[in-house]
Amino acid sequence: MDEGKMDENEWGYHGEGNKSLVVAHAQRCVVLRFLKFPPNRKKTSEEILQHLQNIVDFGKNVMKEFLGENYVHCGEVVQLPLDFVKQLCLKIQSERPESRCDKDLDTLSGYALCLPNLARLQTYRFAEHRPILCVEIKPKCGFIPFSSDVTQETKRRVCRYCMHQHLKNGELIYGCRDVCSPVADWSELAHHLKPFFFPSNGLASGPHCTRAVIRELVRVITRVLLSGSDRGRAGVLRRGPSPRGPHVCEASPFSRSLQCQGKNPPEHSGLPKDCLLYKTLQVQMLDMLDIEGLYPLYRRVEQYLEEFPEERKALQIDGPYDGAFYQKLLDLSTEDDGTLAFALTKVQQYRVSMTAKDCSIMIALSPCLQDASREPRPVVPSSGSRLAFSVSVLDLDLKPYDSIPHQYKLDGKITSHYSKAMRAEGTVLSARFQEGEDCTLVLHKV
Repeated sequence: MDEGKMDENEWGYHGEGNKSLVVAHAQRCVVLRFLKFPPNRKKTSEEILQHLQNIVDFGKNVMKEFLGENYVHCGEVVQLPLDFVKQLCLKIQSERPESRCDKDLDTLSGYALCLPNLARLQTYRFAEHRPILCVEIKPKCGFIPFSSDVTQETKRRVCRYCMHQHLKNGELIYGCRDVCSPVADWSELAHHLKPFFFPSNGLASGPHCTRAVIRELVRVITRVLLSGSDRGRAGVLRRGPSPRGPHVCEASPFSRSLQCQGKNPPEHSGLPKDCLLYKTLQVQMLDMLDIEGLYPLYRRVEQYLEEFPEERKALQIDGPYDGAFYQKLLDLSTEDDGTLAFALTKVQQYRVSMTAKDCSIMIALSPCLQDASREPRPVVPSSGSRLAFSVSVLDLDLKPYDSIPHQYKLDGKITSHYSKAMRAEGTVLSARFQEGEDCTLVLHKV
């Protein structure tokens, strides 16, 4: 990318989260990610540069090592003309959701991250003129806490995600636009998906068609998620015997499905060890002590830093996230020897695990070329077609050290609220779904 010849008209609004905003190039498969800040909170250009470089280094030296280089795209820090950034900010302002406009795009430093557009197939530098279906999966936490430090029995039966939904929604919710017309929603979704999975139009319309298309979507996504195309080193995170206790959240639809079939919960995840989901789970399980066991260790580090604040840099709290930082994460001991080193290692492992619990998996699917043998990407078969695909992981910024006290308080609040709600209802309900309900996939135009 030639930073000296930037035209804001070649870029369009792509999306934004709480801390950053992304624009995509109209022709090339690249995006620019800018940091966002509240109007009254400004950072120097040097601070922003270091922040972005830390994101790149953590992705390259830690997450790429754990998950595999084909899945993690670190990008690079670029410096852009300030006039381009300001004009771009004006151009996209009207497209931003009102709920996200409480923070402003950084227009003063000129620094941004240049990354591949993960909503496209990851092979060519330029956008291909072929239909693309992109699906975002939020894996969340894939295990029930097994630490002996857990004091709330509810946490040993119900996952954090299900409990958190009760706290955020107050009551069970349904995903469709209109609760009275879920059939219409499913039909509309199937109409958009049918060309990808049954391009010959040999499948008649109607409820049978809708169910067939949705089943095919789920089957293809499942096959892609369980495929193994990259080696990552999450397998080096070897642990002792499998922890005792349930391996399935009691409040999940999966648990009810097992009960209906008269089956017992599996003793292990059952995931292939070379698939991305297994690697993600291994990184999530770096949270070996739960926040209840981790918080006293965080306080040990904090007390040391209060006495020796100049040591914060040496402890790599804020970076650099280099090879030495990664190597310390491989220490899976749980026997506290009372040292600062033990406490610091567990704190850093917890931050990495929380990052893996909040990441996104992007799956891009596209019908194969007529000559499938020339397809440069991996291919997944479908009932009526063959689909080229690429899988990527994003939202891999290391969770802040200073957020640990908030996580500790939130954990207590979530557990307490859920326990009270369940005592009032007298049963364990799903935080999100009831029997017979379905979720809705939301398609965004790419």
